Amino acid sequence: MGLFDKLKKSRTKDKSEAHLPGYLYTDSEIEELDSFISEMIGEYKYVFHELASPDIHLDVCIVEPGEEEPYYKLVTMGAGAYRMRIPEVFQKYRLDYAEYMICLPKDWNINSGEEENYWPIKLLKDTARLPIWNDTWLSYGHTTQNDADGSPYASNTKMNSAILNYAENQKGDVRLIMSSGKVVNFYEIIPLYPEELQFKMDNDAETLFKLFDQKDISYKVLDLNRKNAVE
Repeated sequence: MGLFDKLKKSRTKDKSEAHLPGYLYTDSEIEELDSFISEMIGEYKYVFHELASPDIHLDVCIVEPGEEEPYYKLVTMGAGAYRMRIPEVFQKYRLDYAEYMICLPKDWNINSGEEENYWPIKLLKDTARLPIWNDTWLSYGHTTQNDADGSPYASNTKMNSAILNYAENQKGDVRLIMSSGKVVNFYEIIPLYPEELQFKMDNDAETLFKLFDQKDISYKVLDLNRKNAVE
């Protein structure tokens, strides 16, 4: 049984439950998404299957570290089944559907359920569901915060928020145009320190990313000890 078959089996199990997810990809869309992620982001052997899906069925594909990209890439599969409520002024950019990813160091214990290890995965899944919970939308430059008090994500980090950047590879932005014409945009989640979040709010996303570049701060892969750009 191949990975795609496992994904289809997981979806079939959901359909037999009494409480069904409200938003699901079709099987043909799952097939296109599976091929796209493998080609544009990386081949994946493992998937964190979601057991309970109250709204979308949200799996996480695990692209393992390789020689050229020695870090994990965790990619959602399911968020793009929900159509976000996009303001009319932005509708021409076709931002209605999105999937999300986060990059973790190769020594990260992704199989641990402890808060210190699991929080990036929780962040990934919470971000994917935020447009449903809050009847809103997410795109490049949008920020989220862990909670209303601005608490850190876990005891092993002072980061408490995140910003979305375009997911990219050598060919440019990662954006899937399905055979149906549906466009699914991919965004990377970049965790931030409180001061960086405030700097972005006082300025804008472009200015924050330029500040990272000016200070030669690498932010693509999560680094619990990375320099704070605003200190």
